[in-house]
Amino acid sequence: MSSAGKLAGLVPGLLLCGVVVLAAAGLEAVEIHLFGRAWIDALVLAILVGTAIRSVWTPGDVWQPGIDLSAKFLLEVAVVLLGATLSASALAAAGWVLLLGIALVVALSLAASYGLGRLFGLPRRMAVLIACGNSICGNSAIAAVAPVIGAESRDVAASIAFTAVLGVAVVLLLPFIALFLGMEAEAYGVLAGLTVYAVPQVLAATAPISSLSAQVGTMVKLVRVLMLGPVVLCLSLLRARLHETGDRDDAQPRRTRPRPHQLLPWFIVGFLLLAAARAAGAVPEIALAPLSTLATWLTILAMAALGLGVDVRTVAKAGGRIASVVTLSLLLLGVVAWLLIGALGIA
Repeated sequence: MSSAGKLAGLVPGLLLCGVVVLAAAGLEAVEIHLFGRAWIDALVLAILVGTAIRSVWTPGDVWQPGIDLSAKFLLEVAVVLLGATLSASALAAAGWVLLLGIALVVALSLAASYGLGRLFGLPRRMAVLIACGNSICGNSAIAAVAPVIGAESRDVAASIAFTAVLGVAVVLLLPFIALFLGMEAEAYGVLAGLTVYAVPQVLAATAPISSLSAQVGTMVKLVRVLMLGPVVLCLSLLRARLHETGDRDDAQPRRTRPRPHQLLPWFIVGFLLLAAARAAGAVPEIALAPLSTLATWLTILAMAALGLGVDVRTVAKAGGRIASVVTLSLLLLGVVAWLLIGALGIA
């Protein structure tokens, strides 16, 4: 087939994914209109809408090339662009003691969450996705890690869905927990920054307490997000272990698997180079917001494609185990964060 023919073959699937994205964006807009904020963001809604469509209709061969491109290549491009969103100034603002404490919390949470996943019988890839989502930055971490470890569509969708639901619950409950425990503003900001998944959610959880809580929480959360780079790099180096045959599932053959002879996948190299360029001041400030927006929408498009590849019945089979692991992992993260606050003597 000619290059033009191959490009034309991508159009139906890309358009279908685009329709799903528009539906997700529309539902998010309805949420904002009704409630003043989006409790479920477009990224999660794209997976839900795509999964709903897949539950009643299976896209045929004409749709598959565009869906596959969105789920793999466009997601990898989004990961590259995430490199421009990492700010080295957040490292300097945190201070070395708190920075090391945050890194320790992330490391302990990753190990504990992964261990819980395996204890509950989840496959290695699913356990890694949940561990990274809980420990670092929720949906964004899951989306970034998925192509590195060759995660299946159903695992990515299930991880994001359960993590998103719990993330909303945390935002709603955390201020009440702070009041019940009598936490001071700075301590609560650290707790929120270490446990809440996304930066906007940190603001939603801390703003009702105080502006200081919001500032501290955002700073801690940004430093926590910086852990994504080293974690993704380590996973890419260890991917041979994660691709052991014990996790194969012939019913779900499509995976975002890096080529076996690469030391690092191309998009991880791109991510690191763009992050280095940002740190060196080579990325103009005026370009940061557009790059971040493009990365967000490409990720949403990829999530729509992943949703279109998910059979909700297979996700439901593992629902109880996934929910248990996500919940217990988050509780453990909260305990470790509380211990760090006490160890640092933060009021």
